[in-house]
Amino acid sequence: MKLKLISAALLFLVVSSAFIAPFKTVTYKVDAKKSSLTWVGKKLTGSHNGSIALQSGNLLFDGKKLSGGNFVINMTTIKDADKSDKLEGHLKADDFFGVDKFATSTFTVRKVIPGKGNNVTVTGDLTIKGIASSVSFPALVVWNSDGSVTATADKIIVDRTKYGIKFRSKGMFPDVGDKMIYDEFELAIKLVAKK
Repeated sequence: MKLKLISAALLFLVVSSAFIAPFKTVTYKVDAKKSSLTWVGKKLTGSHNGSIALQSGNLLFDGKKLSGGNFVINMTTIKDADKSDKLEGHLKADDFFGVDKFATSTFTVRKVIPGKGNNVTVTGDLTIKGIASSVSFPALVVWNSDGSVTATADKIIVDRTKYGIKFRSKGMFPDVGDKMIYDEFELAIKLVAKK
């Protein structure tokens, strides 16, 4: 009798698990042409903003839940919205991003915490100039009618000094005066991805 009960229980578990199939992780490829990355850097006497092109990326989903992903930024494409060749050249130089040696930067998702509705909090490793540092930010994940997904983050705060970018940093050089550039800059990203 005991053996029949155990057998029946095992059969029930096997049959039940067939109906409760776990989600399979699905990879969505980022469309670099439909996606965008913009930046804002501030100094004591004003600010600059511009864009950087995405090179590639993937978003991972378990069902409709974002579970991971990564993207690659082509640092050689840094543009200033005011089209200043001087500023663009300086941003590409060793004082800032050193694009001759570090042509790409990357972001790898490490954790996603669901919020209300389509909101999530993403934590991951941002690698700039070969140095990885953790950043967290709120994001919005929206499913589109064509089967693609759009993930946006309007305000990713990055401390440039964590990546060895110290040019005119007041924290590093207290005597810099009114030529000081704030340590933190902002990124805004829009990723459009499809299976």
